[in-house]
Amino acid sequence: MSEDLKQAALDYHEFPRPGKISVEITTPAATARDLALAYSPGVAEPVREIARDPDNAYRYTAKGNLVAVITNGTAILGLGDLGPLASKPVMEGKALLFKLFAGIDSVDIEVDAESPQAFIDTVARIAETFGGINLEDIKAPECFEIERALIERCNIPVFHDDQHGTAIVTAAGMISALEIAGKKLEDAQIVTLGAGAAASACMKLLINLGAKVENIYMLDRKGVIHSGREDLTPEKAIFATETDKRTLDDAIEGADVFVGLSGPNLLSAEQLKKMAATPVVFACANPDPEIAPAVAHAARNDVIMATGRSDYPNQVNNVLGFPFIFRGALDVRASVINEEMKEAAVYALVKLAKEPVPQDVLDAYGLESLEFGPEYIIPKPTDSRLFGALSMAVAQAAIDTGVARLPLPAHYPLTTLADIT
Repeated sequence: MSEDLKQAALDYHEFPRPGKISVEITTPAATARDLALAYSPGVAEPVREIARDPDNAYRYTAKGNLVAVITNGTAILGLGDLGPLASKPVMEGKALLFKLFAGIDSVDIEVDAESPQAFIDTVARIAETFGGINLEDIKAPECFEIERALIERCNIPVFHDDQHGTAIVTAAGMISALEIAGKKLEDAQIVTLGAGAAASACMKLLINLGAKVENIYMLDRKGVIHSGREDLTPEKAIFATETDKRTLDDAIEGADVFVGLSGPNLLSAEQLKKMAATPVVFACANPDPEIAPAVAHAARNDVIMATGRSDYPNQVNNVLGFPFIFRGALDVRASVINEEMKEAAVYALVKLAKEPVPQDVLDAYGLESLEFGPEYIIPKPTDSRLFGALSMAVAQAAIDTGVARLPLPAHYPLTTLADIT
């Protein structure tokens, strides 16, 4: 990052007032009567109603549109374990995105916990406050234990976006890319460089959607995860295959797909050349991908490529998913975000990518035209149709699978933020 951009980022967070979020008042508070209703004595009435029926908290408080973005700061972006306080700008940024894209109120909570169990207990004890919990920037393998335990203990949606948000957007792009390449997910040989939370979730979702576990070669720092290794966590052991492949060089031979969730410049042009015809490459390390698009296209003119960056085509960006997934889950008061809801979000993204691109999206990117193909396999983050398409798909899947407590709202399908105010 240039010095100018570094300073601009610091100024952005400091001025005109520190941070990126604030609290707004949603009801009149100008008169003595207003204050008597807002607090004592009027506030006693909703208190009594909630004590009588806990579901009334959704009627008389902000709970139903309130999501907590919670972390312990052990895996901040690509910066690692810098502690909970250092993660606060990222968590505030996530709260900003919830509000901007889906009209969801959000608060960031940074937990200084001495162990995963302490973190779990802390979050579980405050969960009643919220309509949903977005876990963020928690390192593997602790993130798996934390999410599992909180899903069991909480009766509201708990969603680790680094896992499932990444997986949903990746899976949508992958299905589209393979279709363009004339291939099927169930036949594709997939190489995954990286074995952390995002990689595990991506591969699990792809398997649920039809990929074969025996066709997946996952690599960690020690090489291919194979059945002969005795150092595997339970999460890694799921992907252990019977193979004599040991290195990326071995695994990449004839592969249809490369998914990088690791680090910069780890896939060489020579390795890309070993892949099958019309290879699909998702190089998602940020800010520097596993292989630069210019290098990839110079090596293979048939490559279909995605990265995590906004300055290249096909950006794999979680903002395509999490705001709208939570919107749909909150609006039918889902108790969880289950696999069917995640899959519904995937297919909503795939469908949207095939529809004509609105003019405002073209204008935002300075393009004259854009259509489904190698340079456009997933929607752009500025596409306002995401709001309605994904929230509808997720809400309907929650209803269909019996985890919704409310029917589809009368104002669905959503078109703009004004629909929810």
